[in-house]
Formats: sequence, C-alpha cells, structure tokens
Amino acid sequence: MSPSPTSASARFRCWHPRFELCAVCRQPTRGFGWQEPDRVSRPRPSVWFCSITCQAFFWQRARRSSAMVDLTDAEKAAMRAAMKMVAEIMEEIGWQTRLIDLTEPQVLTLIEIAIGGFQDAMREIAAANEQHSPKVPF
Repeated sequence: MSPSPTSASARFRCWHPRFELCAVCRQPTRGFGWQEPDRVSRPRPSVWFCSITCQAFFWQRARRSSAMVDLTDAEKAAMRAAMKMVAEIMEEIGWQTRLIDLTEPQVLTLIEIAIGGFQDAMREIAAANEQHSPKVPF
C-alpha cells in the first residue's frame, strides 16, 4: 500500500533536495537547509547541508560576511597545499602533456588528488583553529 499524499513520508519526498550537495563539505545532503527568511529585492539562493554542524558553520560564516564570493585565507592556503600535490602528479604524467591528451584514469587521479589535498588541508587548518571554530566534517 502506498502512502497517502498527506502522510509524512510523502511530504518529505516533495521537499527534500534530491541530488544536492552540502554547501560546506560537498557531501550528499540529508535534509538540513536554509533559505532567505524575508522577501528581499535580491534573494540569495537556498542552500542545503549534510548535517547540522555544516549548517551552523555556514551560518557563522554568513554572519561574518555579507558576500561569500571571495576565498578565505584558510581556503587559499588549502589551495596552495593541494597545488603541491597536483604538481607531483603532473610531474609523473609529464608537464608537456596537454589536458585533452590525458587518459580518463589520469584525469580522475588528478581530480581526486586536487580535491583530497584541499579537504586534507582544510581539516588540518580546522584542527589547528578548533578552539576558535566549530568542528567541520571535511
């Protein structure tokens, strides 16, 4: 027997963000969300989160900044750390190789190293600053 349209599970399926990624850590969402509470002339897009921890982190960061377009110093440092790891892989592949000439496994390895390096660096930065900020699941 299928649930009636007024059941809780049916209502959940209607609003839950399918195939969305967490606005903080890019993991699949699990129902935590945010949307502009007031009608404004330029509303910000709604965002979804995997956990209440990511939602709290986003809220704290949004409160400090009116526009979250620019990278933070921590994100810039994490990008530099990831760049070093990507350079090691490019050394193995060969610097003269054009991106279009890379094989699928090489591209996937390059992407995995870049993302993994960034996340690892963000974890290290968060651990170093843990007394000042909430624990974030990177």
